[in-house]
Amino acid sequence: MDEFLEQFLIESRELVASASQDLSALENTPDDKDNLDALFRAIHTLKGGAGIVEFDPMGRVLHAAEDALTAARSGRRSLTPLLIGDLLACLDQLVRWLDVTEQTGQLPVGADTQADAIVENFSGNGDAPQSSKTTQSVRAQPVARPTDLVKVVLDEQARLLTDTRSEGRWGRWSSAARIGAKILRQIGRSKEALDLESRRDRALKGGVAEDLAQILIEAIVDPAQTAPQINPSPRTFRVEAVRLDELVNLSGELSVAKNAMGHISKIAQETNNPLAPLLRDQYVNIEKLVTGLQQSVLRMRVLPVRHLFQRFQRLVREMSVSLNKPARLVTFGEETEADKAVIEALYEPLLHLLRNAMDHGIEETQKRRSSGKPEAATITLRASRQNEVMFVEVTDDGGGIDVARVRQIAAERGLGTSESLQVLSDPEVINLIFEPGFSTSSQVTEHSGRGVGMDAVRTALARLGGRATVASVAGSATTVSLVLPFSVLMTQVMTVEAGGQNFGIPLDAIVETIHISVNQIQEVGTAKALVHRNRTLPLIGLAGLLGKEMPGRLPRSEATIVIVALGGYEGAFEVDRLGERLDIMLKPMPGLLKGIPGVSGTTLLGDGSVLIVLDVEALLS
Repeated sequence: MDEFLEQFLIESRELVASASQDLSALENTPDDKDNLDALFRAIHTLKGGAGIVEFDPMGRVLHAAEDALTAARSGRRSLTPLLIGDLLACLDQLVRWLDVTEQTGQLPVGADTQADAIVENFSGNGDAPQSSKTTQSVRAQPVARPTDLVKVVLDEQARLLTDTRSEGRWGRWSSAARIGAKILRQIGRSKEALDLESRRDRALKGGVAEDLAQILIEAIVDPAQTAPQINPSPRTFRVEAVRLDELVNLSGELSVAKNAMGHISKIAQETNNPLAPLLRDQYVNIEKLVTGLQQSVLRMRVLPVRHLFQRFQRLVREMSVSLNKPARLVTFGEETEADKAVIEALYEPLLHLLRNAMDHGIEETQKRRSSGKPEAATITLRASRQNEVMFVEVTDDGGGIDVARVRQIAAERGLGTSESLQVLSDPEVINLIFEPGFSTSSQVTEHSGRGVGMDAVRTALARLGGRATVASVAGSATTVSLVLPFSVLMTQVMTVEAGGQNFGIPLDAIVETIHISVNQIQEVGTAKALVHRNRTLPLIGLAGLLGKEMPGRLPRSEATIVIVALGGYEGAFEVDRLGERLDIMLKPMPGLLKGIPGVSGTTLLGDGSVLIVLDVEALLS
């Protein structure tokens, strides 16, 4: 693909995302002048880029949108839901065009007809004048800062104007000057464009085009950047995601190699090898470097959850209209950060949860009114982080889950007999909605009813080493809580031995480790507990829980305890021996082993053995 076109596509997608965000904000606060100005700037810059690559249909559509926004900024037109819908439809069309252009290098056949329909829609739904191909070129444009694409193109034209090779010199200079003048007009610098054109013929006759190149070079400089800046922004550049992924994988492999070196160093010390001190010193240095590298890679991949939450404002709005259920989406914790892979993988489960909330959870307007609820429902998206664990909650103020209906469907699907299902507690019955193919809907709609929603949520979370739980209050609310690792890149664990096998416990879940007398362990029915720091904690024998209890074990006078707390649960694990702390790349359980309760994933140790990392919250709950 042409370099300029590739740059145009990258910038256009960023601008469309920014414009969509501003539109979502304006839908809630239509009088917000800052958001309206930001939206106008994004649309205007998009239009300039379309003009540079000569995508006329795209330029006409954006010009019509710009006219509508100009009227809204001046107060001649109200920013109504209808206008917002038209602007969203315009951005949707842009995305479709960009997708086709990325594949083919040009706009699709029929783009002119599609553009005419959108332009007609804008002109027919307000007082913004209809744009046309002719008005676009003569209309006065506000001065815009040159984008990266503009700078690249202008820089290339300036280079051609300073190329003094005699072969094809006149044609090369003439073409570069013509393109440069066109770009300057597109970004609102008509004065420089006229100056360039007026000097062109004189430069061609004199055989020197350096003054023409100087005009373009000066245009590349952003006027806002010529003033002294006390706190200049850090320089940024774009990197393909696949290259970051390669760096992540290499970082993980390097971590395994580092652990192997630590294992070798330990063996050397145990055998009194004279090289042991040297190996140990080098291992410490490499550990420090690898840890720094991993942290740097992680920072490059971290994103605020805001980028994810903003994508759902549009979804709730459209479903509210199609289902005739007034609803609004409220978000909290948008600045909570997580690994890029986690943020991206969360889109699918959250999409299913929001669809279920709108279709199943939120009642019809009449029913909400009769039960004393506000007609407009509220769906809340909330994110938070505790050490290396991320929590996301989706709550709706709908009618809750009908537990009796879930029992009935479960019996019909053969998930248990009527008698066995009656014995289950309400929370246990509610968890049956995660079973494959389970749905309480009597009919299939475009939004739900196929029985794949909650199963897809569980599957998507399992791939990340996360899990979901549901809490519901009949007639009041439903909350789905998601627990995920902050990063799929690195996890700190402490190894413990139980029943002759090593396990890993995430370090962020460990409160402390202690050694106590076995006399301090109390029998509570069939369970065990201990009192520590004036708190009674349930005690779990890790070997027995995991089926690794060794027969014929000798009585002991002292117990090794790991006290843990995570997700609102507190408890203690009894282990045989404490190990070491490791930085690992956690791999979710593959294939048939996926979704095993109590297991977060695995990793390779320095000696080549597999370490199973425990899911502390699942074991405690």
